[in-house]
Amino acid sequence: MAIEKWVAQDVYIDQLPAVEVHQALPAMDFLLEAAEAIQREVFWTLANLFNLEVDVIFFDTTTAYFEIEGEDADGLRRWGHSADDHPKMAQVVIGLAVTRDGIPVRCWVWPGNTGDQNVVAEVKRDLNGWKLNRVVVVLDTGFNSEANRRILQGAGDHYIIGEKLRVGPQGVPAEALRRGGKYRRLPDGLEIKEVVVGGDSAARRRFVIVRNPEEAERDRQKRESILAELRQRLEALKQKQGEAHTKAACELRAHETFGRYLRQTRGARLVIDAAKVRREAALDGKFVISSSDDFLPAEDLVYGYKQLWQVERVHRDLKHTVDVRPMYHRLDDRIRSHVLLCWLALLMIRVAENETGQTWRQMRDLVAPIDVGRHATAHGEVWQVRPSPKSRRRCFRP
Repeated sequence: MAIEKWVAQDVYIDQLPAVEVHQALPAMDFLLEAAEAIQREVFWTLANLFNLEVDVIFFDTTTAYFEIEGEDADGLRRWGHSADDHPKMAQVVIGLAVTRDGIPVRCWVWPGNTGDQNVVAEVKRDLNGWKLNRVVVVLDTGFNSEANRRILQGAGDHYIIGEKLRVGPQGVPAEALRRGGKYRRLPDGLEIKEVVVGGDSAARRRFVIVRNPEEAERDRQKRESILAELRQRLEALKQKQGEAHTKAACELRAHETFGRYLRQTRGARLVIDAAKVRREAALDGKFVISSSDDFLPAEDLVYGYKQLWQVERVHRDLKHTVDVRPMYHRLDDRIRSHVLLCWLALLMIRVAENETGQTWRQMRDLVAPIDVGRHATAHGEVWQVRPSPKSRRRCFRP
């Protein structure tokens, strides 16, 4: 929709019946110049007004694509790992810091080929610039590295971060999973076990292993279904001892799902790897997190990590409610300003939802569509905003 039509029909701005594109673009440039100050002041204003919990910050990234051919040789629009399942489209990477109440308090934009491992230092530096109190940053597994964990502990802060279940080319369970100990059951049914690796050395790390019994059963059933199909495919190969592999056998061994459960005998036959099946069964329903904070209770670490869904919800709303994508800007500054505008819109949406207890869709249905126009009065023409007849029938009918 053209911006002129959008301003005329979907929004009300006092004394501004319409706006043209050539007026909006310089305003975007002005907004970008003040981006740092705007984000800082918005955050502190919200923290004071709504008593935001600022001690825990959730961070994650997503991508937004462009409907163009190729990519920029030197700019933001680059090919990379797509969160939108558009690997052949140029994109940008967008980072959001979110409070435990689901309010996005800061945004970042990076080239589309930027990996999660490469953004943590900038995020931590920018958050430090706000001079917050002690902060615990919660991140997913993709950000985990020794260097990033050191960065996250700077200035007396801490992290809660996801860990890989398997390590090495053979997919061996992580060391924390190979340690003994009893699980204890939480009120919601999760089972947790705390493990410390490294003793009192400088390499000491604190892990919490979490097992979800319901998820474990789903994992078991899924694996059994895969193994049943795999047995049928092996039988169909009609392998003979010492014979070279057929094309079908090679394809089965290279299969992304079935190949992980296969091994080759000395006689060159493909069989199900029973040891691998047992290792996988031991991981059913489990995930592992680690933290640099030795004093937070293990259950708080678990529930804190599970709240990363707040960021995932913000990402969904950014794409499907605010419509950050697709983007049609070409200049890097305009792209950054576009994301900043979407962040501001999403910020207002989330604050309104938290204060009213209603979803944004419910609020839109209540007040839209709206009639906006000039109306003659005894004192001259004035602007009036009122619900349309359709909205009045829906919202104010006894």
